[in-house]
Amino acid sequence: MISADPIRKILIVDDNPVILKALSLALNARGYEVYTAMDGSEALGIARMEKLDLILLDIFFPPDVAQGGMTWDAFLIIEWMQRVDVAKDVPIIVISGAEPRKFKDRCLAAGVVAFFQKPINMPDLLGAIEEAISPKAEPALA
Repeated sequence: MISADPIRKILIVDDNPVILKALSLALNARGYEVYTAMDGSEALGIARMEKLDLILLDIFFPPDVAQGGMTWDAFLIIEWMQRVDVAKDVPIIVISGAEPRKFKDRCLAAGVVAFFQKPINMPDLLGAIEEAISPKAEPALA
């Protein structure tokens, strides 16, 4: 039997392999197709190749030695995705160990739909993901 709902694609961008694995397992178990990236350049490559439904994005990453020591962060990744027009209209949820008071407003101003501090409350995150990628109801016509 063919499902009426397409499989939703989620990109997780985090430099911590434990976070990538834990989130991947949780999302795969719920039927999402999951891609992972450990830095901005890898994230951009995946976003160019796949039609993503949502991005889970950490804020801070170590310097990218392979790219001349470039230091990626969530804001630079978002800026580059907008600049090269990939992941347009794709909701982004930030997951970070950073202090929310320092970054939550800046994230929301950059267009992020939600901010979760690590350790992540998985039921809340899953609810936010579902809300962010659910088709919006069309307004009723009179």
